[in-house]
Amino acid sequence: MKRLFLLIAFLLVIQVTNAQLFKKEKVTYDANQGRGSTDNNLLRWGYFLGFSHYDFNFDYNEDLRDIYVKRSPGFNVGLIGNLRINSFLDLRLEPGLFITNRELYYGADNFDNTTTLRDNDFIREVKSTYIHVPLLLKISTKRINNFKPFIVGGVSTALNLSSNENNPEDNKNGQFRTKKNNFFYELGFGIDLYLYNFKFTPSIRGIFGLNDELVRDEDPNSPWTSNITSMKTRGVFVNFTFQ
Repeated sequence: MKRLFLLIAFLLVIQVTNAQLFKKEKVTYDANQGRGSTDNNLLRWGYFLGFSHYDFNFDYNEDLRDIYVKRSPGFNVGLIGNLRINSFLDLRLEPGLFITNRELYYGADNFDNTTTLRDNDFIREVKSTYIHVPLLLKISTKRINNFKPFIVGGVSTALNLSSNENNPEDNKNGQFRTKKNNFFYELGFGIDLYLYNFKFTPSIRGIFGLNDELVRDEDPNSPWTSNITSMKTRGVFVNFTFQ
């Protein structure tokens, strides 16, 4: 359903903008009409919609079968605050809500042969609802008619509202625990498309975790956490921005 919504929204925007983008006429800001590009403003505002694929990157103590991560498409929505530095540099803050779900699949060699196992012992679900706040530096090329490519990079923090870090129960009770506060660095690219009434920007960005997010079980020999040296988020965002 989320994919269908985003696809319909994207197709509607493309239908409206196609004629404007490929005209030779350069779209400029019209103060009387209150429309067009506002690139020369010191501060600009906007919002974004998009989707994401979150994953985990594991490091292990012993060479056992890797934990398989089943990823599900997530949904992103948020606001944009843009500070213009010059014609090619912008500093931006993009606070947003990111919702995703991952499932971890363990192999039998993670478990002691004497342990009595149930089917659900091999699977752990990790639901995440992030308040994600990145601080990004946007580096743009010179504008070409109604197009302006750019690259973007920076650091971010995220508060996981679905974290069960303080839950006294652990994997023995089916509770896979992750930390509430997380830190990342981000890299991406996109293109600004200048239209008569707004600026539309599709972009893609990679996110890479800096801290270990795993909360380990009380049992130091836990089959779910004892072999994990670190568990860090990584993922890809595809956002559609309107300014």
